[in-house]
Amino acid sequence: MPRVGYVVSGTSTGYGHLFEAARQGLRELGYVEGQTIALEVRWVEGRHERFPELVAEMLRLKVDVLVVASTPGALAAQKATSTVPIVFVNIADPVGSGLVASLARPAGNLTGLSLMNPDISGKRLQLLKEVLPRVTRVAVLTNPGNPAHALFWKETQGAAQRLGVQLQPEEVRRPEDFGGAFRAATRARAGALLAFDDPLTAEHRKSIVALAARSRLPAMYGSSEFPADGGLMSYGASWTYNYRRTATYVDKILKGAKPADLPVEQPMRFELVINMKTARALGLTIPRSVLSLVDEVIQ
Repeated sequence: MPRVGYVVSGTSTGYGHLFEAARQGLRELGYVEGQTIALEVRWVEGRHERFPELVAEMLRLKVDVLVVASTPGALAAQKATSTVPIVFVNIADPVGSGLVASLARPAGNLTGLSLMNPDISGKRLQLLKEVLPRVTRVAVLTNPGNPAHALFWKETQGAAQRLGVQLQPEEVRRPEDFGGAFRAATRARAGALLAFDDPLTAEHRKSIVALAARSRLPAMYGSSEFPADGGLMSYGASWTYNYRRTATYVDKILKGAKPADLPVEQPMRFELVINMKTARALGLTIPRSVLSLVDEVIQ
């Protein structure tokens, strides 16, 4: 039977629901695990440096298709093989990262699902500014080890100039860096926080949410998992939906399609989620202009 490998950014605890969404997508297409398809999963645990070794392990298992998350993961897979079909998920900029020649015709052995469009980072800052009209300094959690963050920063900086906001970058490469980043943000009198999408921050989102609450920093995140765990708000594509959609690519490839001929899918819809309990704890009143855009309110 065909064997499909998944290299997932986090742990089974933090990211288990995403892998389950991928499984569900395959079930909906008629696959029965252990009978018509074999699945292998490895967990990166938020550590970028583990991608190459786990990708290599999947290749030794001779998987027919490899599904890999995040820009660092996709780059590691691209470097490791030019023949095994690769389906990436939650990639910021597939063309700019050099993963595909174009969204319509990827050209190589990679295709999959993008996480954002070019305006999303600026939109997140804009929404944060609408909730906090007086904010002038925003701390930004960024991981220099993630190539996508250079793009995020460029887009966010452009929005910051238009909004009259000064950005304060706080680098986080490992979990031990979070505490220092929040202390630095507090010392610099940052009025809010923006966390770039990254396997590290996503895996340790509960720690980040707790630090934001302790520092009384209203924060904007990229996925709904953060407000679900107590973060203030998020704006972005559904990670669960994207993982479920990987099944469509896997199915087509197993039936003979080539990744080069499968266009990269961009998100058509972005969700705004707000945790009202957290807003009340921070003494914030969410303006009607923002509430009118909300897709989900967590009480």
